[in-house]
Amino acid sequence: EQSYMESVVTFLQDVVPQAYSGTPPAEEKEKIIWVRFENADLNDTSRNMEFHEIHSTGNEPPLLLMIGYSDGMQVWSIPISGEAQELFSVRHGPVRAARILPAPQISAQKCDNFSEKRPLLGVCKSIGSSGTSPPYCCVDLYSLRTGEMVKSIQFKTPIYDLHCNKRILVVVLQEKIAAFDSCTFTKKFFVTSCYPCPGPNMNPIALGSRWLAYAENKLIRCHQSRGGACGDNIQSYTATVISAAKTIKTGLTMVGKVVTQLTGTLPSGATEEEILAHSNIRRSPLVPGIITIIDTETVAEGQVLVSEDSDSDGIVAHFPAHEKPICCMAFNPSGMLLVTTDTLGHDFHVFQILTHPWSSSQSAVHHLYTLHRGETEAKVQDISFSHDCRWVVVSTLRGTSHVFPINPYGGQPCVRTHMSPRVVNRMSRFQKSAGLEEIEQELTSKQGGRCSPVPGLSSSPSGSPLHGKLNSQDTYNNFTNNNPGNPRLLPLPSLTVVLPLAQIKQPMTLGTITKRTGKSKPAPQISPSKSVGGEFCVAAVFGSSRSWFANNPGLKREKDQSKQFVVESLYIISCYGSLVEHVLEPRPLSTAPKISDDTPLEMMTCPRASWTLVRTPQWNELQPPFNANHPLLLAADAVQYYQYLLAGLVPPGSPGPITRHESYDSLASDHSGQEDEEWLSQVEIVTHTGPHRRLWMGPQFQFKTIHPSGQTTVISSSSSVLQSHGPSDTPQPLLDFDTDDLDLNSLRIQPVRSEPVSMPGSSRPVSDRRGVSTV
Repeated sequence: EQSYMESVVTFLQDVVPQAYSGTPPAEEKEKIIWVRFENADLNDTSRNMEFHEIHSTGNEPPLLLMIGYSDGMQVWSIPISGEAQELFSVRHGPVRAARILPAPQISAQKCDNFSEKRPLLGVCKSIGSSGTSPPYCCVDLYSLRTGEMVKSIQFKTPIYDLHCNKRILVVVLQEKIAAFDSCTFTKKFFVTSCYPCPGPNMNPIALGSRWLAYAENKLIRCHQSRGGACGDNIQSYTATVISAAKTIKTGLTMVGKVVTQLTGTLPSGATEEEILAHSNIRRSPLVPGIITIIDTETVAEGQVLVSEDSDSDGIVAHFPAHEKPICCMAFNPSGMLLVTTDTLGHDFHVFQILTHPWSSSQSAVHHLYTLHRGETEAKVQDISFSHDCRWVVVSTLRGTSHVFPINPYGGQPCVRTHMSPRVVNRMSRFQKSAGLEEIEQELTSKQGGRCSPVPGLSSSPSGSPLHGKLNSQDTYNNFTNNNPGNPRLLPLPSLTVVLPLAQIKQPMTLGTITKRTGKSKPAPQISPSKSVGGEFCVAAVFGSSRSWFANNPGLKREKDQSKQFVVESLYIISCYGSLVEHVLEPRPLSTAPKISDDTPLEMMTCPRASWTLVRTPQWNELQPPFNANHPLLLAADAVQYYQYLLAGLVPPGSPGPITRHESYDSLASDHSGQEDEEWLSQVEIVTHTGPHRRLWMGPQFQFKTIHPSGQTTVISSSSSVLQSHGPSDTPQPLLDFDTDDLDLNSLRIQPVRSEPVSMPGSSRPVSDRRGVSTV
């Protein structure tokens, strides 16, 4: 008889035979409304001391996943051992959104008002704490330590989603976003100019560690960043406006209908003209597909308004991303890449955000990739990056997860970039030292296209007027302004179209396999997630493989066992509560005549392990107060302790002041010499030699004419000519050695030597050690 895992694989390919449908039904399961993977203190590798030295101890963070039922919710943790552990489970009516809030960032000026109560769970459920407000209109914050409700934030309109990071909690309403401070939960700022989306996600936003991206309802030229979407689907700004004007009647009617049905301001039988007039009163003509990114730290308190009159404080970028309304978006872990999808779901765009300290109009947005899914329409519900940002998974409401290879810096994914366990540089050593890139730039700038032999034409599948062609004058200006490599200036990098290497479908019947026989129960109703037929909620995340124990339970896990995988495993949970680990193996394209660095990739995927996490009505609830060794509480304690040390404060409950090297105070105060030595002994210096190549094999030298005038002087690097400022920041005389008739013009000392960064134990006075000079 087939083993359980083999039966999963066969069910992935075959429709369940009808013969089994008469078997008696097993225990009934609760109905799942949504699933998602959560990032909280428990799996925060940067701030949790247990995982802090993740590579040395082999500690891996667990997967944390939340399941929302038609009655209540549940939180699971799946540690690296693979044994799922239930952390929290309640039944208190349907939950629309829930988040475990991470411990906030604190400083000497800003302390956490809720530190004894953490970890906190933010919940938006149908009946709020007061019980009087309309359904889904308040966010309740519960303490998982004590079980009490510590804060409730009321709204007049329904809430659609919650997002949080270490600084803020963001509440998403239909056309509004409200942000609250993580320490005090007082209101920080709010946005009212969002473009509504008809999809599963009413108001799509992306929250990184510091930036917040949302769909803006019109494009303001004075704030528009350079770049943005290029390609057939977005022409220039004017063309966008013209096409928007053509479709404005239909577009607005559609939006108007959505808006009025949701807010109930007009009877649903109202005619199109009435609705059109109604929406026209409410706003100026909308342009879909515009994205604004704001910096949550520097943005002003109160309303965030992107308009001609507003200054651009806190606005990081503002650009067109799609022609259709935006349906879903996500930042990568570093927050520099943004993936966006529109309501059609044919193409997903990957943008690199290069900011400028002055204003958003000086920023550049590079459209690195168009990830092409297909020609049928699909609504995107989940986007997830791998930790090294070389893989992105986009899941649609049809239950399919599409796996795309990308590079964080753009360019075609190939064997060189995606077949090694580590991220490789943009160019190989050979290309760097041979100067091939400069030659290529020369050619492209002369011919006007991107590497195209035909002048004025671009070789990428979609050239666009947004990517202005570079004429020789521009090139000359760039070089005279000493920025041949400034990424914010033209030419913008070329766009790459990427097709998915794997499409992993969630079969409608996977939840029906029973563990013992491999036979199936009657298939549950097709769409437990939504009332619309065939919609199917899934969530995906990358993580270290947990299937090793399933294959050989007797084996003790080796440290290096996870190293042999080039890609982490992909975990997908479906709305039947089954979590499946898929192992991904990229390999060179099998049809390629010979395999080189630039060979394209293909990918093998196979399901390796599966967990059934859906609860039955007989399960007990698992509610706070929890005891002190509960994983969520332990993680919150560890992160908060680390936060106190970073801020140089004394953690509560610790004996006396702590002299640890993590705190800023240890750098500011004057230490004994022995501690300084200890500190310096931990500084690592890595030097490496360049590629070993013959000097004449690449243009590595430039020859310049120097006009001798008068006398020359040899200056050693330690001579004080190079130090225009002494240690005490008082201007020293430029030349303090004995020269009467020295011709100063012959000393070409262009770059004045920069101030050295202060180190503990340097001879500079303590007062100056944290002075303004260390930029």
